[in-house]
Amino acid sequence: MPITPALLYNDARARSALPQVQAFAPPDSPVLSATSSLVKALWWQQALDIDADIDADINARSRVSQLAHQADWLAALLHGRPPVSDYHNALKLGYDVRSLAYPDWLLNSPVAAWLPDVLAPGDAIAPILPTLADQFSFPRTCQICAGTTDSIAAFLASGVSQPGEAVTSLGSTLVLKLLSLQPIDHQSFGIYSHRLGDLWLIGGASNTGGAVLQQYFTPQQLAELSQKIDISLPCPVDYYPLSAPGERFPINDPDLSPRLTPRPERDQDFLYGLLNGIAQIEAEGYGKLNSFGAPALQRVHTAGGGAKNLTWQAIRQRWLGVPVLAAAQTAAAYGTAQLAVKGLSEFRRTST
Repeated sequence: MPITPALLYNDARARSALPQVQAFAPPDSPVLSATSSLVKALWWQQALDIDADIDADINARSRVSQLAHQADWLAALLHGRPPVSDYHNALKLGYDVRSLAYPDWLLNSPVAAWLPDVLAPGDAIAPILPTLADQFSFPRTCQICAGTTDSIAAFLASGVSQPGEAVTSLGSTLVLKLLSLQPIDHQSFGIYSHRLGDLWLIGGASNTGGAVLQQYFTPQQLAELSQKIDISLPCPVDYYPLSAPGERFPINDPDLSPRLTPRPERDQDFLYGLLNGIAQIEAEGYGKLNSFGAPALQRVHTAGGGAKNLTWQAIRQRWLGVPVLAAAQTAAAYGTAQLAVKGLSEFRRTST
Protein backbone atom coordinates (compact mmCIF):
# COMPACT_ATOMS: atom_id res chain seq x y z
CA MET A 1 0.00 0.00 0.00
CA PRO A 2 1.40 3.48 -0.86
CA ILE A 3 2.52 5.55 2.11
CA THR A 4 2.97 8.82 0.19
CA PRO A 5 1.42 10.36 -2.94
CA ALA A 6 3.09 9.49 -6.23
CA LEU A 7 5.17 12.07 -8.10
CA LEU A 8 4.83 12.59 -11.84
CA TYR A 9 7.86 12.16 -14.10
CA ASN A 10 8.25 15.95 -14.57
CA ASP A 11 7.58 16.95 -10.95
CA ALA A 12 10.59 18.95 -9.77
CA ARG A 13 9.60 19.52 -6.16
CA ALA A 14 12.32 17.11 -5.03
CA ARG A 15 15.12 19.22 -6.53
CA SER A 16 16.42 20.12 -3.05
CA ALA A 17 17.77 16.54 -2.88
CA LEU A 18 19.78 16.91 -6.10
CA PRO A 19 22.99 18.14 -4.36
CA GLN A 20 22.93 15.04 -2.18
CA VAL A 21 22.73 12.82 -5.27
CA GLN A 22 25.47 14.82 -6.97
CA ALA A 23 27.74 14.04 -4.02
CA PHE A 24 27.84 10.29 -4.76
CA ALA A 25 26.56 9.66 -8.32
CA PRO A 26 28.92 9.65 -11.36
CA PRO A 27 29.09 12.95 -13.28
CA ASP A 28 27.18 11.81 -16.40
CA SER A 29 24.61 9.60 -14.69
CA PRO A 30 20.96 10.05 -15.79
CA VAL A 31 20.02 10.40 -12.11
CA LEU A 32 21.54 13.90 -12.03
CA SER A 33 18.32 15.66 -12.86
CA ALA A 34 15.88 17.53 -10.66
CA THR A 35 13.14 15.12 -11.78
CA SER A 36 14.98 11.78 -11.68
CA SER A 37 13.60 8.82 -9.74
CA LEU A 38 16.64 8.76 -7.47
CA VAL A 39 16.34 12.45 -6.59
CA LYS A 40 12.69 11.85 -5.71
CA ALA A 41 13.70 8.82 -3.63
CA LEU A 42 16.29 10.80 -1.64
CA TRP A 43 13.75 13.55 -1.10
CA TRP A 44 11.23 11.02 0.18
CA GLN A 45 13.86 9.44 2.40
CA GLN A 46 14.37 12.79 4.09
CA ALA A 47 10.70 13.77 4.17
CA LEU A 48 9.45 10.47 5.57
CA ASP A 49 11.82 10.85 8.50
CA ILE A 50 10.29 14.15 9.57
CA ASP A 51 6.73 14.23 8.19
CA ALA A 52 4.49 13.45 11.15
CA ASP A 53 1.36 13.89 9.06
CA ILE A 54 1.88 10.59 7.26
CA ASP A 55 1.28 8.62 10.44
CA ALA A 56 1.06 10.09 13.90
CA ASP A 57 2.15 6.92 15.69
CA ILE A 58 4.44 4.97 13.33
CA ASN A 59 7.59 6.19 11.66
CA ALA A 60 6.64 6.02 7.98
CA ARG A 61 10.20 5.42 6.86
CA SER A 62 10.36 2.17 8.82
CA ARG A 63 7.35 0.92 6.85
CA VAL A 64 8.83 1.49 3.40
CA SER A 65 9.10 -1.76 1.48
CA GLN A 66 10.42 -0.48 -1.85
CA LEU A 67 10.17 2.10 -4.56
CA ALA A 68 7.85 1.44 -7.49
CA HIS A 69 7.46 3.16 -10.82
CA GLN A 70 3.94 3.46 -12.17
CA ALA A 71 4.43 0.48 -14.51
CA ASP A 72 5.80 -1.60 -11.61
CA TRP A 73 2.86 -0.70 -9.38
CA LEU A 74 0.19 -1.42 -11.99
CA ALA A 75 1.77 -4.76 -12.88
CA ALA A 76 1.88 -5.70 -9.19
CA LEU A 77 -1.87 -5.13 -8.94
CA LEU A 78 -2.24 -7.75 -11.69
CA HIS A 79 0.21 -10.42 -10.45
CA GLY A 80 -0.15 -9.82 -6.69
CA ARG A 81 3.55 -10.02 -5.82
CA PRO A 82 5.89 -7.21 -4.70
CA PRO A 83 6.53 -4.73 -7.54
CA VAL A 84 9.29 -5.68 -9.98
CA SER A 85 10.85 -3.05 -12.23
CA ASP A 86 12.49 -3.14 -15.66
CA TYR A 87 15.78 -1.64 -16.80
CA HIS A 88 14.05 1.08 -18.81
CA ASN A 89 12.08 2.50 -15.90
CA ALA A 90 14.98 1.89 -13.52
CA LEU A 91 17.52 3.89 -15.57
CA LYS A 92 16.88 7.17 -13.74
CA LEU A 93 16.83 5.35 -10.45
CA GLY A 94 20.51 4.59 -11.08
CA TYR A 95 20.39 1.05 -12.47
CA ASP A 96 23.45 0.35 -14.64
CA VAL A 97 22.08 -0.80 -18.01
CA ARG A 98 25.57 -1.66 -19.29
CA SER A 99 26.35 -4.23 -16.59
CA LEU A 100 22.66 -4.98 -15.85
CA ALA A 101 23.11 -4.49 -12.12
CA TYR A 102 22.81 -1.83 -9.46
CA PRO A 103 26.18 -0.05 -9.12
CA ASP A 104 28.05 -0.02 -5.83
CA TRP A 105 27.54 3.72 -5.35
CA LEU A 106 23.77 3.15 -5.39
CA LEU A 107 23.92 0.07 -3.18
CA ASN A 108 25.73 2.22 -0.59
CA SER A 109 23.19 5.04 -0.82
CA PRO A 110 20.56 5.87 1.85
CA VAL A 111 17.79 4.30 -0.27
CA ALA A 112 19.55 1.02 -1.07
CA ALA A 113 17.02 -1.00 0.93
CA TRP A 114 14.18 0.39 -1.18
CA LEU A 115 15.52 -0.67 -4.58
CA PRO A 116 13.25 -3.05 -6.54
CA ASP A 117 14.34 -6.14 -8.42
CA VAL A 118 14.95 -5.37 -12.10
CA LEU A 119 14.21 -7.54 -15.15
CA ALA A 120 14.65 -7.01 -18.86
CA PRO A 121 11.61 -5.30 -20.41
CA GLY A 122 9.18 -7.96 -21.58
CA ASP A 123 10.45 -10.69 -19.26
CA ALA A 124 7.72 -12.66 -17.50
CA ILE A 125 7.20 -11.85 -13.82
CA ALA A 126 4.33 -14.08 -12.71
CA PRO A 127 0.89 -15.29 -13.81
CA ILE A 128 -2.08 -12.98 -13.45
CA LEU A 129 -4.05 -13.33 -10.21
CA PRO A 130 -6.67 -16.06 -10.66
CA THR A 131 -9.47 -13.78 -9.46
CA LEU A 132 -8.59 -11.18 -12.12
CA ALA A 133 -8.22 -13.85 -14.79
CA ASP A 134 -11.73 -15.08 -14.05
CA GLN A 135 -13.16 -11.56 -13.78
CA PHE A 136 -11.88 -10.50 -17.20
CA SER A 137 -12.06 -13.92 -18.90
CA PHE A 138 -8.29 -14.22 -19.29
CA PRO A 139 -6.62 -17.64 -19.19
CA ARG A 140 -5.11 -18.30 -15.79
CA THR A 141 -1.80 -18.99 -17.56
CA CYS A 142 -1.63 -15.34 -18.74
CA GLN A 143 1.78 -13.96 -17.75
CA ILE A 144 2.34 -10.42 -16.47
CA CYS A 145 5.59 -9.10 -17.93
CA ALA A 146 8.06 -6.41 -16.99
CA GLY A 147 7.14 -3.14 -18.68
CA THR A 148 8.86 -0.16 -20.22
CA THR A 149 8.44 3.61 -20.42
CA ASP A 150 5.75 5.27 -22.52
CA SER A 151 8.17 6.76 -25.04
CA ILE A 152 10.02 3.47 -25.55
CA ALA A 153 6.69 1.72 -25.99
CA ALA A 154 5.90 4.30 -28.69
CA PHE A 155 9.26 3.53 -30.29
CA LEU A 156 8.51 -0.20 -30.31
CA ALA A 157 5.11 0.46 -31.88
CA SER A 158 6.74 2.37 -34.74
CA GLY A 159 8.46 -0.69 -36.18
CA VAL A 160 11.87 1.04 -36.36
CA SER A 161 14.81 -1.37 -36.14
CA GLN A 162 17.72 0.28 -38.01
CA PRO A 163 20.36 2.59 -36.46
CA GLY A 164 19.92 6.18 -37.67
CA GLU A 165 16.14 5.99 -37.58
CA ALA A 166 14.33 7.80 -34.81
CA VAL A 167 10.95 8.22 -33.19
CA THR A 168 9.67 11.53 -31.89
CA SER A 169 6.81 11.21 -29.42
CA LEU A 170 4.59 14.28 -29.62
CA GLY A 171 2.49 13.95 -26.51
CA SER A 172 2.19 16.37 -23.61
CA THR A 173 5.99 16.57 -23.82
CA LEU A 174 8.51 16.05 -26.63
CA VAL A 175 10.61 12.87 -26.45
CA LEU A 176 13.32 11.92 -28.95
CA LYS A 177 14.64 8.38 -29.40
CA LEU A 178 17.39 7.58 -31.94
CA LEU A 179 18.50 3.99 -32.50
CA SER A 180 22.27 3.50 -32.25
CA LEU A 181 24.95 0.82 -32.03
CA GLN A 182 26.60 2.61 -29.11
CA PRO A 183 25.29 4.41 -26.02
CA ILE A 184 25.87 8.12 -25.38
CA ASP A 185 25.37 9.86 -22.04
CA HIS A 186 25.82 13.58 -21.54
CA GLN A 187 23.78 14.64 -18.55
CA SER A 188 24.73 18.31 -18.80
CA PHE A 189 22.49 18.38 -21.89
CA GLY A 190 19.93 15.86 -20.66
CA ILE A 191 21.16 13.09 -23.01
CA TYR A 192 20.91 9.49 -21.87
CA SER A 193 20.81 6.00 -23.43
CA HIS A 194 18.36 3.17 -22.91
CA ARG A 195 19.44 -0.38 -23.62
CA LEU A 196 17.34 -2.08 -26.29
CA GLY A 197 18.52 -5.66 -26.60
CA ASP A 198 22.02 -5.35 -28.11
CA LEU A 199 21.31 -1.85 -29.42
CA TRP A 200 20.76 1.50 -27.76
CA LEU A 201 18.14 4.21 -27.79
CA ILE A 202 19.81 7.59 -27.41
CA GLY A 203 17.66 10.55 -26.62
CA GLY A 204 16.20 13.02 -24.26
CA ALA A 205 12.90 14.48 -23.13
CA SER A 206 11.96 18.14 -23.43
CA ASN A 207 9.26 19.81 -21.39
CA THR A 208 7.88 21.42 -24.53
CA GLY A 209 5.06 19.68 -26.39
CA GLY A 210 1.32 19.30 -26.57
CA ALA A 211 0.71 20.52 -23.03
CA VAL A 212 1.79 24.01 -24.12
CA LEU A 213 -0.60 23.93 -27.07
CA GLN A 214 -3.47 22.83 -24.84
CA GLN A 215 -2.95 25.84 -22.62
CA TYR A 216 -4.15 28.05 -25.46
CA PHE A 217 -6.23 25.97 -27.85
CA THR A 218 -8.81 23.19 -27.85
CA PRO A 219 -8.22 20.17 -30.11
CA GLN A 220 -10.78 21.54 -32.56
CA GLN A 221 -9.08 24.94 -32.65
CA LEU A 222 -5.71 23.30 -33.20
CA ALA A 223 -7.07 21.39 -36.20
CA GLU A 224 -8.82 24.42 -37.71
CA LEU A 225 -6.03 26.93 -37.14
CA SER A 226 -3.34 24.55 -38.41
CA GLN A 227 -5.07 24.49 -41.80
CA LYS A 228 -4.88 28.30 -41.96
CA ILE A 229 -1.12 28.45 -41.45
CA ASP A 230 0.87 29.31 -44.58
CA ILE A 231 4.22 27.64 -43.95
CA SER A 232 5.63 29.14 -47.16
CA LEU A 233 5.85 32.39 -45.18
CA PRO A 234 8.53 32.92 -42.50
CA CYS A 235 7.35 32.33 -38.95
CA PRO A 236 6.62 35.78 -37.47
CA VAL A 237 7.87 34.99 -33.94
CA ASP A 238 10.68 33.13 -32.17
CA TYR A 239 9.37 31.09 -29.23
CA TYR A 240 10.67 28.55 -26.74
CA PRO A 241 7.33 27.02 -25.73
CA LEU A 242 7.13 25.72 -22.15
CA SER A 243 4.14 25.33 -19.83
CA ALA A 244 6.20 26.49 -16.86
CA PRO A 245 9.84 27.35 -16.11
CA GLY A 246 12.22 24.44 -16.39
CA GLU A 247 13.71 22.38 -19.21
CA ARG A 248 15.39 18.95 -19.39
CA PHE A 249 16.65 18.58 -22.98
CA PRO A 250 18.34 19.80 -25.21
CA ILE A 251 18.94 22.42 -22.51
CA ASN A 252 19.14 20.98 -19.01
CA ASP A 253 18.08 23.96 -16.91
CA PRO A 254 15.38 23.61 -14.20
CA ASP A 255 14.97 27.40 -14.21
CA LEU A 256 14.74 28.06 -17.97
CA SER A 257 11.90 30.50 -18.62
CA PRO A 258 9.33 30.04 -21.39
CA ARG A 259 9.56 32.46 -24.33
CA LEU A 260 6.04 33.08 -25.63
CA THR A 261 5.94 36.76 -26.49
CA PRO A 262 5.08 38.83 -28.39
CA ARG A 263 1.71 37.31 -29.31
CA PRO A 264 0.55 38.10 -32.87
CA GLU A 265 -2.96 39.41 -33.43
CA ARG A 266 -4.04 36.35 -35.42
CA ASP A 267 -4.41 33.06 -33.57
CA GLN A 268 -3.02 31.08 -36.50
CA ASP A 269 0.18 33.13 -36.36
CA PHE A 270 0.47 32.47 -32.64
CA LEU A 271 -0.03 28.74 -33.26
CA TYR A 272 2.52 28.90 -36.09
CA GLY A 273 5.01 30.29 -33.57
CA LEU A 274 4.29 27.51 -31.08
CA LEU A 275 4.56 24.71 -33.64
CA ASN A 276 7.69 26.22 -35.15
CA GLY A 277 9.29 26.66 -31.73
CA ILE A 278 8.67 23.03 -30.79
CA ALA A 279 10.05 21.93 -34.17
CA GLN A 280 13.20 23.97 -33.58
CA ILE A 281 13.70 22.31 -30.20
CA GLU A 282 13.29 18.89 -31.82
CA ALA A 283 15.87 19.75 -34.50
CA GLU A 284 18.26 21.12 -31.89
CA GLY A 285 17.83 17.91 -29.91
CA TYR A 286 18.72 15.61 -32.79
CA GLY A 287 21.59 17.92 -33.72
CA LYS A 288 22.89 17.70 -30.17
CA LEU A 289 22.77 13.89 -30.29
CA ASN A 290 24.72 13.86 -33.55
CA SER A 291 27.34 16.25 -32.17
CA PHE A 292 28.16 13.71 -29.44
CA GLY A 293 28.56 10.79 -31.82
CA ALA A 294 25.06 9.49 -32.50
CA PRO A 295 24.44 8.15 -36.02
CA ALA A 296 23.34 10.64 -38.65
CA LEU A 297 19.59 11.05 -38.65
CA GLN A 298 18.01 9.19 -41.57
CA ARG A 299 14.29 9.28 -40.92
CA VAL A 300 11.92 10.35 -38.15
CA HIS A 301 8.76 8.46 -37.29
CA THR A 302 6.17 10.32 -35.24
CA ALA A 303 4.06 8.90 -32.42
CA GLY A 304 1.54 10.47 -30.07
CA GLY A 305 -1.34 12.85 -30.66
CA GLY A 306 0.79 15.33 -32.59
CA ALA A 307 1.40 12.76 -35.33
CA LYS A 308 -2.00 13.65 -36.85
CA ASN A 309 -1.12 17.29 -37.55
CA LEU A 310 0.13 17.45 -41.14
CA THR A 311 1.00 21.16 -40.93
CA TRP A 312 3.21 20.48 -37.95
CA GLN A 313 4.76 17.52 -39.78
CA ALA A 314 5.71 19.78 -42.70
CA ILE A 315 7.23 22.39 -40.36
CA ARG A 316 9.23 19.70 -38.59
CA GLN A 317 10.49 18.17 -41.83
CA ARG A 318 11.76 21.59 -42.92
CA TRP A 319 13.77 21.93 -39.72
CA LEU A 320 15.00 18.32 -39.61
CA GLY A 321 15.94 17.97 -43.27
CA VAL A 322 14.97 14.27 -43.40
CA PRO A 323 11.72 12.45 -44.15
CA VAL A 324 9.15 12.77 -41.36
CA LEU A 325 6.22 10.37 -41.31
CA ALA A 326 3.66 8.95 -38.96
CA ALA A 327 4.72 5.75 -37.23
CA ALA A 328 3.20 2.48 -38.43
CA GLN A 329 1.36 2.39 -35.12
CA THR A 330 1.15 5.61 -33.13
CA ALA A 331 -0.26 4.19 -29.88
CA ALA A 332 2.30 3.34 -27.20
CA ALA A 333 0.00 0.56 -25.96
CA TYR A 334 0.63 -1.30 -29.22
CA GLY A 335 4.36 -1.30 -28.48
CA THR A 336 3.73 -2.59 -24.98
CA ALA A 337 1.69 -5.48 -26.37
CA GLN A 338 4.49 -6.28 -28.83
CA LEU A 339 6.99 -6.25 -26.00
CA ALA A 340 4.95 -8.78 -24.04
CA VAL A 341 4.69 -11.06 -27.08
CA LYS A 342 8.28 -11.06 -28.33
CA GLY A 343 10.44 -9.08 -25.91
CA LEU A 344 13.47 -7.32 -27.36
CA SER A 345 14.70 -10.22 -29.48
CA GLU A 346 14.62 -8.27 -32.79
CA PHE A 347 17.11 -5.66 -31.56
CA ARG A 348 20.33 -7.48 -32.29
CA ARG A 349 23.51 -6.22 -33.93
CA THR A 350 23.15 -8.86 -36.63
CA SER A 351 19.96 -7.11 -37.81
CA THR A 352 21.84 -3.95 -38.83
